[in-house]
Amino acid sequence: MRPIRTWALYLVVVFVGGALLAPWLRTFVQEGATVLPALQPLARMPFHRYVHRCLLLLAVGGLWPLMRALGVCSAPKIGVAVPAGWVRRWAVGFALGCASVAGVFVLAMGAHGRSWNVEHSFTDVVVRVGSAGLTAAVVAPMEEILFRGVLFGSLRRAHGWRIGLVASSLIYALTHFFKPVLWDGPVSWETGLVVLGRMMRGMVDPAALVPGFLSLALAGALLALAYQRTGDLWCSVGLHGGWILWMESLAFVTQDVSGAKVWFWGTGWLVDGWLASSALVALGLIMWKCVLPGVEPEGKHGERGGAVGSNIA
Repeated sequence: MRPIRTWALYLVVVFVGGALLAPWLRTFVQEGATVLPALQPLARMPFHRYVHRCLLLLAVGGLWPLMRALGVCSAPKIGVAVPAGWVRRWAVGFALGCASVAGVFVLAMGAHGRSWNVEHSFTDVVVRVGSAGLTAAVVAPMEEILFRGVLFGSLRRAHGWRIGLVASSLIYALTHFFKPVLWDGPVSWETGLVVLGRMMRGMVDPAALVPGFLSLALAGALLALAYQRTGDLWCSVGLHGGWILWMESLAFVTQDVSGAKVWFWGTGWLVDGWLASSALVALGLIMWKCVLPGVEPEGKHGERGGAVGSNIA
């Protein structure tokens, strides 16, 4: 139970601590802006952004203590070693991520569930694709280290890979299920908690939970499965990066169609439609049967034993 307690403490510190820290940080910045003009742009930033920044600050700052507490302080233990064939595994994952997202958008476009957005110039599209690529390059490795390398890895050692996969996927889905919140009212010490509560409203909305939460959990399961069956994070990083790049890019160049069945086709977020959930199930079957078959027997505590057994090594 130690990994579960450790993770519970980490999440409480990040979310509750970040919400409580945000008003103090805002006060500090606004007072500092009266002395240092360079802080004035930050001082004018709306409060909800302080909440977001504080959550990120504590999440990143607490990562090393978390890893030490879980005993996963080395590169091999979190799946970021550089074994032979790592480029090929990354490329296969990236191709699967791009193809799966592109396939969903093509089906939606062909059935008039989405349409092209012709309001953007070519320059706008290039800039957005470049921004999406940068986001993928930063977010995919960071989240894979945290959620698969550290979270799934620690739960796998303590409870076996199947329980670790389910638990880590549910936590992954929960932490990605926050709704954006705008706050321009007065700020007191508890305002951050109010904003945090509003960010979590989607968790009690049945229409948002199904299939949105299901799709996110399936995505987390596929990323953990890729780690389990290859022995490192490179395929997972590629898969995750392909999803981010194509989802952000195609969501920018397409738009919702009035009257379309959003519950099936989804919006630009994609995971809020049943088509995306179905595509993730199909992708999982492809990965299990064709791309990542035939791993070696599990070692102690549910970890993979021996060398990488995947045919994409």
